[in-house]
Amino acid sequence: MRRLAATTAITAVVLAALPFMAATAQATDLVVSAASSLTNAFKDLGTAFEQQNPGVKVINNFGASDILMQQIVRGAPADVFASADQTAMDKAVAEKAVQVSTRRNFAANQIVLIVPGDSTLPLASLKDLTRPAVRKIALGNPASVPFGRYTRTALESAGLWDAVLAKGVMAQNVRQSLDYVARGEVEAGFVFATDAAVMPDKVKVAIRIPSDTPATYPIAVTASTAQAELAAKYLAYVQSVAGQAVLARYGFLKP
Repeated sequence: MRRLAATTAITAVVLAALPFMAATAQATDLVVSAASSLTNAFKDLGTAFEQQNPGVKVINNFGASDILMQQIVRGAPADVFASADQTAMDKAVAEKAVQVSTRRNFAANQIVLIVPGDSTLPLASLKDLTRPAVRKIALGNPASVPFGRYTRTALESAGLWDAVLAKGVMAQNVRQSLDYVARGEVEAGFVFATDAAVMPDKVKVAIRIPSDTPATYPIAVTASTAQAELAAKYLAYVQSVAGQAVLARYGFLKP
């Protein structure tokens, strides 16, 4: 009788665990490593993709594009890589970290100069950044972040890179640059237009930076993914009418 009772108890435990085991087996994580400037839009895209694909969980990993690329090269789990510029994706291609055939441009952006919402500084041109009243300017490191590279190109074209760099406060990613300005720790800072739109009550756009090089965003399936088909499906959704509508809602332009 004891043996029967024990067997019955074990069977009950196994049966009780079956739903959980089934759910675990059916759940599929899709890891998306994406540029910081995509944070808000990709959170919404991930939620919508999950709703269309029951059992799939999109795990977003946001950060500076170059850092994310290095993480993937070093073996960090990722199924999709979305960069804020072509340079970071080119590096990923050179390192054989992505499937080149899947690479697509899916969005575009613009660099802007922002100031705190209560700022009264009259900044009408980039040359105004050389004024004594402008003591600190948030910048991205061109060696590691796309918005820093776009900014340097624009400032070099205006002959102002060295002067602005002397006042620079380096940000590790574009959202940190946004935070520096929002908190009033700098007089001005460079970010993507979509990032400025995240905090309309705390920052305002002073100058929209013209550029001969469009700030386009590429996306690709990683070379190490174990679920290339699902990753490709995610890329297709990002480029779909529905996906593009989400990006447009956050201020992104068509590539």
